[in-house]
Amino acid sequence: MPNVHLTEPMQKYVQAQIESGAYANLSEVVRAGVRMLMERDGARQFYSLKADLEEAASLAENGDFAEFDAHAFEPDAFDR
Repeated sequence: MPNVHLTEPMQKYVQAQIESGAYANLSEVVRAGVRMLMERDGARQFYSLKADLEEAASLAENGDFAEFDAHAFEPDAFDR
């Protein structure tokens, strides 16, 4: 993994976080930042999916849909 290069303001912020006891070292600060990005990206995916589902529900409510035939979609599932 490559070294982390921070701007001077970022270095000062990280150092202040370490000195305050919020984090033990730079690695902890970086991990916390990466976790936040992962959470944000998860939220972005959730809201994108939510928008897609709302659009699909709206289309269906307006009659813009096709009947789903489960037997045609997966015929082997019903042979049991």
